[in-house]
Order: sequence, then structure tokens, then C-alpha cells
Amino acid sequence: MKQGFLTGTVATLAILAAGMAHADKSDDTLRAAFTKELESVDSYFNSAREGVVLQRAIWDGLIYADPQTGEYKGNLATEWSWIDDTTLELKLREGVKFHDGSDFTADDVVYTVDFVADESNGAVTQRNVNWMDHAEKVDDYTVRIITKEPFPAALEYLSGPVSIYPSDYYAQVGPSGMGLKPIGTGPYKVVSVDPGKHFVLEANKDYFDGPKGKPQIGNIDVRTIPDVNTQIAELFSGQLDLIWQVPSDQAERMAQMDGFNVSNESTMRVGYLAMDAAGRSGEDNPFTKLEVRQAVNHAINREELVNQLLKGKSIPIHTACFPSQFGCAQDVTEYEYDPEKARELMAEAGYPDGFTTEFYAYRDREYAEAITSYLNAIGIRTDFKMLQYSALRDLNMKGEVPISFQTWGSFSVNDASAMVSQYFKHGELDDARDDQVLADLDIADSSTDPEVRKEHYRTALQRIADQAYWAPMFSYNTNYVTTDEVAYTPTADEVLRFHAMTWN
Repeated sequence: MKQGFLTGTVATLAILAAGMAHADKSDDTLRAAFTKELESVDSYFNSAREGVVLQRAIWDGLIYADPQTGEYKGNLATEWSWIDDTTLELKLREGVKFHDGSDFTADDVVYTVDFVADESNGAVTQRNVNWMDHAEKVDDYTVRIITKEPFPAALEYLSGPVSIYPSDYYAQVGPSGMGLKPIGTGPYKVVSVDPGKHFVLEANKDYFDGPKGKPQIGNIDVRTIPDVNTQIAELFSGQLDLIWQVPSDQAERMAQMDGFNVSNESTMRVGYLAMDAAGRSGEDNPFTKLEVRQAVNHAINREELVNQLLKGKSIPIHTACFPSQFGCAQDVTEYEYDPEKARELMAEAGYPDGFTTEFYAYRDREYAEAITSYLNAIGIRTDFKMLQYSALRDLNMKGEVPISFQTWGSFSVNDASAMVSQYFKHGELDDARDDQVLADLDIADSSTDPEVRKEHYRTALQRIADQAYWAPMFSYNTNYVTTDEVAYTPTADEVLRFHAMTWN
């Protein structure tokens, strides 16, 4: 959104808003907006942050990670222990029911794990599930998850992206049916889905007494509104109660106005430039040359991006992971902002006059345009293409993207494997295809010795930095804006938790 919107239009809207009621809490319905169109509500078949938000409302995992302390607590499982290096046994919570009234048992865990762990079933983010081999039922309320190899981050994943589905229903309707009529055990039931556009939830009055707590707001109504200008206008006119991911300049101004609460919180999301070092998009692709990738890294003024555009709790990032994640070493090669050095490297690579390349992005056009201006300054002329996230992800998986501005929030999994191993283990999104990096990540992902894990993540991250496969740039922060009728304290994992919201 252009900065001038708030300098010219917000004053008018504020005057109008002063005479209008906000979305009335008397009907016990909180109205919120998503910016991106969600391709499927089935949490295994989307990789968008909006999908994570709905996942945590509709379904439950076996384990719960406290967003404040990181402590693991029982959720659908009440106890767990490792039988050996690849066998995790879990005792399940009794008396839990799915939204359709069916009982939650070990059969549901076995079916869910076996389905999503099977690569042929096509779960979008394989890293979240491909560490599991299968599950075994011991009795109705005891289950064992068998991993392919030792996987010390298992509890982190079981407390995040691995949700449990009702076995009979999922076997009957599959991912497409689950996307249209989701059924889980979570604090909110789904009333209706207009795919990609509109989602209506209602509180699960029979929700078990678990770590999420009982939902306090009766109904949640979420619409996809891609234009932030429109979201802000609807917030002012009383048609919305909550918007999030609000650009910093708008949030700063709204914080000075009566009737709204504005909160800023850090996130685990990292913004980065991915470059096709492996030549998947063509062997004549300039980004196959180390000097070009190093030039890109030197071209980016990370401090300026953070200070002028992101603001809030964002920080410059130099590693291919988020600093709080286990194993995310910070002592790797950093590229200071040096456009003159970047131009010298371009000349060394054989491009003294620069070159033209397709440049892709799916979000934050203002940030992407600022980044392209840095690239243009060193002779990299960009043919800018803004796509929907799912379309860009599909192009990436086909290896057709020479350079792109992307972000990754790791599904809020606080382990380096959720980011660096997602992109650098020769999967469909790996544009480096570096065998040395792969070897180190294989050890780091599977060792049961924390120090060995740290050592090999560091070696892999150092190699990624030295080879400039990416240009990591900054962490994100999120601005949340609500009417003063809504009480909500955001957490640093970028998960919007409807069940934690109340009315003032």
C-alpha cells in the first residue's frame, strides 16, 4: 500500500468511523481478514501462514508447545517417551471427540501419520512429515510413531504442523473433501468454506480441557481481502474487528487514533532472495556464477530495509534460518552493503554491463520493489513478475525461477531443520543442489547429540553463506490492529490464535 493513502484518506475515514459502530460484539462474531488466498484448508495441502492459523483453530496436534516458554505439554497425547532412537510411544487423551461426534483414538493417529508420511499422497511441505515412516497402534489409546532415522526434532514437529485427522472421514473424503468440510478436534468447528474467499467458524462447545483453553468468542468470520487499503477501510467502517500483517507506516498512524489497539510482535519469518545456483532454469543463467551471487548479497542494504520499511521488531538476517531456531549458527560469512564491490564482482563474472533477468515475488510489493532497485544499481535489470504464492511455489518446484524474493516462517517450528533443511536437501525447492551441504544436514537432522547437530548445521550454513546460494535479508514483524472491543496479545511465532481472543 502506498504511504500516501494514510496521509490523505485515513483522516476522512477516521471522521466517518467516529460516527459509526464497529462490528458489534453483541452477535459474538469476530470478523477478520486474510490477505492471501488460501489454496486449501487441509493443512497438509497448503503452506501459507493463513493455513497455519486455521490449522491451529480447527485441529490439534499430539503435543502443544507453549508459545511463551516453548515448554512441551500434553495435547491429544498426555505422555510420551522414546522406546529407542526411532520409536516414540505416546499415551493418548481419552474422551476427546471430533467435530462430527466420532471418538478420537489411536486409529486416527495411525491413519493420519501413514497417509501424510507417504510421499505419493502429495503433502505440500514434505519436510514436515517425511521424517516419519509409519505409526503403530498398541491399544485404543496408545500409539507408536516410527521415524525413518533418529529425528531429535520430532516433538517440535508434533507440536506444530502435524495435526491429527479423523481416520474414517479422511479415508472417505480425502484432502479435497477435508478442504471443503474440515473436521478436527480443535477449539473451533467449521461452519462453511467458500474456497479461498470466506471461512466461518463456531466455538466447539465440547472442546476438551487442554492447553489451548476453551474458546471465548462464539463465532469467527474470515474473508480474503487482498488489498490492504480495503481492509483498513472496512476496519474503520465497522465491517472488520481484526486485521494483521499491516504495513508499518499504516500501523504507526493507526496507533495514534482512538478506537483501535495496535500490537507489534516479532516473527520467525525470514525474507530472502533465492538464486538458481544449480542452473535449473537454464545453464546460461547468470546466478550459476558465484561472483554474481556474491554481488547480489553485497547489493542489498539490509539495515536500510529494516529501518525504513519493516521497522518494529525486525532485524537484519545473514543466515538461512531464524536466529532462535536450534542450530541456527550466526557466526557465518556476512556480506556488508557495498555496491561498488558488487559491481566489481559482476565484471569479474563477465557482466561489466550487467544483464536482465526475470525476478519473481508473491508478497510485499513495496519490499520487492526496493530490492529490485538495489539490484538495478549494480546492473541487474529485472523483469518483475508478481504471482500468487501457490503459482510461484509451483514454478519453483519445476526449477523455472532464476531469482525470487520469498519468505519462510518455518511453520513456527523452532528448529533449523524447518528452514535450512527444507530448502537445501535436494528437494524440489533446492536451487543449490550442493552434496556437501546435504551431507552435513543429514547428520544434523538425525544425530541425537545436540552438539553434533549444532556443529553440522553450522558447517552447512557456513557453506551456504560462502557460496552465496541465498541472500538472507531480514526477519519479519507483524502488526496486529483490532478494534478496542477485542482483547488479544500476539505471540512471537506468527500464529494468530482465535481461541486466545476475548471481548473487552
